[in-house]
Amino acid sequence: MAAEKDITPGCLQPLFSMITSKVKSMKKSSKDDCVAKNIAEPKGSGTPCDLAPPDTKICTVEQWKETAPPQYASVDKTSTFCPPVLKAVDEYIDSYSEELWELNRQIHGCPELAFEEEYAHEVLTEFVEAHGFSVTRHYLGLETAWRADWSNVSPSSKRSVRTIGFNSEMDALPGIGHACGHNLIAIGGVAAALGTKHAMEKCGIEGRVVLLGTPVWNGKMILLKRDAYKEMDACLMMHPTPGPERSATIVSSLALQPIEVEYYGHPAHAGRAPWEGRNALDAAVVAYSSISALRQQMKPTHRVHGIIEGQDWAPNIIPDNSKMRWVARAPTTKEVGEFAERVKECFKAGALATACTMTLTAPDPVQNLRQNSELASEFAAAMNLYGKYILPDTAPADISTDFGNVTYALPGLHPGYAIPTVKDGGNHTRQFTDSAATREAHDITITVAKCIALTGLRVLSDERFFAKVHEAFEEQGDSEAF
Repeated sequence: MAAEKDITPGCLQPLFSMITSKVKSMKKSSKDDCVAKNIAEPKGSGTPCDLAPPDTKICTVEQWKETAPPQYASVDKTSTFCPPVLKAVDEYIDSYSEELWELNRQIHGCPELAFEEEYAHEVLTEFVEAHGFSVTRHYLGLETAWRADWSNVSPSSKRSVRTIGFNSEMDALPGIGHACGHNLIAIGGVAAALGTKHAMEKCGIEGRVVLLGTPVWNGKMILLKRDAYKEMDACLMMHPTPGPERSATIVSSLALQPIEVEYYGHPAHAGRAPWEGRNALDAAVVAYSSISALRQQMKPTHRVHGIIEGQDWAPNIIPDNSKMRWVARAPTTKEVGEFAERVKECFKAGALATACTMTLTAPDPVQNLRQNSELASEFAAAMNLYGKYILPDTAPADISTDFGNVTYALPGLHPGYAIPTVKDGGNHTRQFTDSAATREAHDITITVAKCIALTGLRVLSDERFFAKVHEAFEEQGDSEAF
């Protein structure tokens, strides 16, 4: 566990592509002191920012609403949704929206860092357990991971039933709270699981529902290695981002390689006998400068960024230690592996130039996200039902998610959806923390949760559709071009 804790926090992840779905609208039918102290009334919101198209830098809710295109029809796939199923999902999730809103506010008001999501673990597991799910707490050796199961399988069933999975993230960011909106992701996963369960009961759909509570930035990678996703036939989650009103995205993400390097030198009096020392801080500075030089030859789609840390430093002592944490990113897992090798050479240069020794650690990479085209198409159709649309995939990927590793193991979908934000207040800013607390963001999350629930129900109920989903997954294979 100790090795897993020291992981660069972060997230944000994916957005998503398809055709521009031009839409046909449809009328939408305290447990501890921490919460009491920290929950505040939601603050006002504004509009798009970092991840929105470049020409949507606007700053009022009214202007934000004007960014959405007119609601006009194009390809109509709404007939794929069985009316009783649609009604069951829509009305049931709506009936619990107020309870989910209170749960949302509790989690947002008590932000917890990676591997420390104890309060979120408690309130979320109690909530889903109270709604009929079988809950496993502290799942697979992770103290704040959890799993909720529910099944509807007839003893006389002659066919093997399928399992649909959802994810609820919980962790916040250091110093800025839920600046990536994981409180909304937590609620979205719960809402989708509740709606799916109810529709299965109401409409006699056989199958299993699994909701995973995933801690930390790379929690899904850890759970994947421990077979948490093994029984699932497909898995879906959602992520809030800035963007035009009523929009969502379905794009890939960058593969990511974390790298940690430590330099070991020898201390000395910086004034009396500096020549007796070996400066570990200089080693880090040389490596940092070498990476800056490397940027001249980097591809436009590659990224590398890091920080320098140290212990017991003083200006009159030659530093005998330094530590750097870096992240290399590239469009595919193969590319990031090749790029990371060049970054490692820069670290070696720092040690060589200063006569220091070094240790280098590079854990498993975060893989690029592979959106399943059939799941994406179904999700887009569901969004059309609620007067929402999918933005075209025109910009290169610039974020990373551990859900990418899940999509290499089974069919998956990870749409991003727009909530109202202020200018320059995108993910990982204090302004986004405020945006993630608004009622508007909650209500949008509830709608998107209905859409991923409807997509999951199609996987469970439609044999031909699932065959297409599986075929699309197989066609992706290990292709690095995806």
